[in-house]
Amino acid sequence: MTKKSDTPIISVMHPVCCGLDVHKNIISACLITLNPLGSPQYEVREFPTFTDSLFLLRDWLTDNNCPTVAMESTSVYWRPVHNILEGHLDVVLVNARHIKNVPGRKTDTEDSRWLANLLRHGLVKGSFIPAKEVRQWRDLTTLRKNYTQTLGDYKRRVHKLFETANIKISSVVTDLFGVTGRNLISLLCDEDADLSLENIEKCAKGSLGSKSAELHRSIQGFFEDHHRFQLKLLMDTIEATERNIKSVTARLARLMRPHQEVLDRLDEVYGINTVAGQSVLSHIGFTLEEFGNEAAFCSWAGLCPGNNESAGKRKSGRSPVRNHPFKTVMVEIAWSAIKKRDSYYKDKYYRIKYRRGAKKAVVAVAHSIAKGIYHIIKYGESFEDLGKGYLSGKNQEKKINRLKKQAAQLGYDLVASA
Repeated sequence: MTKKSDTPIISVMHPVCCGLDVHKNIISACLITLNPLGSPQYEVREFPTFTDSLFLLRDWLTDNNCPTVAMESTSVYWRPVHNILEGHLDVVLVNARHIKNVPGRKTDTEDSRWLANLLRHGLVKGSFIPAKEVRQWRDLTTLRKNYTQTLGDYKRRVHKLFETANIKISSVVTDLFGVTGRNLISLLCDEDADLSLENIEKCAKGSLGSKSAELHRSIQGFFEDHHRFQLKLLMDTIEATERNIKSVTARLARLMRPHQEVLDRLDEVYGINTVAGQSVLSHIGFTLEEFGNEAAFCSWAGLCPGNNESAGKRKSGRSPVRNHPFKTVMVEIAWSAIKKRDSYYKDKYYRIKYRRGAKKAVVAVAHSIAKGIYHIIKYGESFEDLGKGYLSGKNQEKKINRLKKQAAQLGYDLVASA
């Protein structure tokens, strides 16, 4: 009879560790330590999320010589905990999708115990947490993005207001919020202003000076005090938002000045300007030491296919990464990059678009740009476009074989010219 071995199947990676189930108002903490016999013992405590209570949590963990903790990335509720524990313990931030517990055993205590056990055996994969400096950059770029979206929303409201008041300025000027457009808006905001042709001529600048008569016609509508009141409020918000965007951009430029060399090299990449370069650095930092190679980096960003195979059949190649903010940035960059004439990115986009569609093609271009960014940041390399003919030369032999096959199907022999 074979004697059973007591050796555990899964080895213990962290004999002393802690799992945190984080909520808005309460934290359930399960600490695993070793008793005198070397067996694991569990202690569960609950802590409020006020800062003084979080210091008590940290003291409790350090007093028990706990080197590492794991917690779910629950909304923004993990950030206060991370602020207190950072620099004192190794914090492992875990994607909740990767650590689902057994159905029917969902309590705060069980969740923290489950998370602690997974961490103890090394079965959790930590999320990428940039340095504090980089996280502050990301807060600012996110704020600037929100301001930009708000600015666009309020500008559309002005367009809508003018249409309801029979004001057709946007039918004459290309940009309603250019110099001429803003002059006309200021004229409409002034209840004592005279909308005469002479005043309209003073407002028109540049090439629009020859369209003064047409501008005068476009501004004659049913614009009343009701519309003027709304327009003033909308313009106050627009101007305040524009000031905020300039303020955030100036602060970002000041904070990122020590890494201006990296920004300058990123600016050479097609599709990346100063704003896009700041967004890139604010998401991934300026070292990329956490990523061993470009494949790991692109996989983290959700720019490469996922694995979903069973019984030898591949069900889907869709990336498991959803709503990744850095992926959004890279796709926006890719849409700009494919507009560059005679570039590798444009050539690649249209080749894939013909077979797979525009969305898959632009993600493929974003994947290529991300690999370039990896080498630029980590190895200090400079951007070099492969050119329009790179893919053609690479696939020339395949193309010749395909043409020979097509010619044979039509009853012809394909012979190379002398």
